[in-house]
Amino acid sequence: MMKIVIVEDEKHNALRLKEMLTNIDSTIEVLAVLSSVTESISWFTEHQEPDLILMDVRLSDGLSFEIFASCNINSFVIFTTAYDEYAIRAFKVNSLDYLLKPINKAELQSALEKYDQVRSARNQEPGIEDLLKMLKDPERSYRARFLIQKGDRYVSVKVETVEFIYSEFRNTHLVLNDGSTHIVNLTMDEVEEQLDPNLFFRASRQHLVSVNSIKEIQNHFNGKLKLVLSKFPETEVYISKDKSLLFKRWIDR
Repeated sequence: MMKIVIVEDEKHNALRLKEMLTNIDSTIEVLAVLSSVTESISWFTEHQEPDLILMDVRLSDGLSFEIFASCNINSFVIFTTAYDEYAIRAFKVNSLDYLLKPINKAELQSALEKYDQVRSARNQEPGIEDLLKMLKDPERSYRARFLIQKGDRYVSVKVETVEFIYSEFRNTHLVLNDGSTHIVNLTMDEVEEQLDPNLFFRASRQHLVSVNSIKEIQNHFNGKLKLVLSKFPETEVYISKDKSLLFKRWIDR
């Protein structure tokens, strides 16, 4: 059963979304209908995250992006808005789709199907036993360096100099211990597959972290963990409740 929160300040639009959701899948549970930035921050601070959020961009007291600045939200988001100028900002905050109003049932159903596909792929991530098996595999060879293009020349970057890796605007960035950042022509999934799992952990869809870069591990809301990186303490890296046990087993070796 999919659990959804609607963030929409126009009552008739919220009711219409609920009706369409019920028509698409009668098992969907709408946990809450929130009408403002303030109300949303309060709700997400006090409640367990839903599977999916349907969120308008412009609310009565500001832009919904302000919610993400105050709350660490890992749920997927489908933005529902009458304005298309916020599309780029939307895809920086877990956005799964961006639907322009008036929304029709077919578009909403397509977005929900996209969520199902992404959720299925996420559920296929290795579990604890699979991870331990990977860590014990002595036969596998992992990447030792990256070839980085800098203008009209190339430099070789050793894997041990990589502090963490992040994805933004569909680009994969290496952050080195000297503070420099370099884009590589690989997806996050490809990089994860090529790196030694003894040394790197996929904290989230956006972050891969080196075990040597982790300074501190803090408990966060709803069973999540927050990582503090030694050389980049301003970088916010969170591990979901579902992955926290896996991470603890990985690092406690």
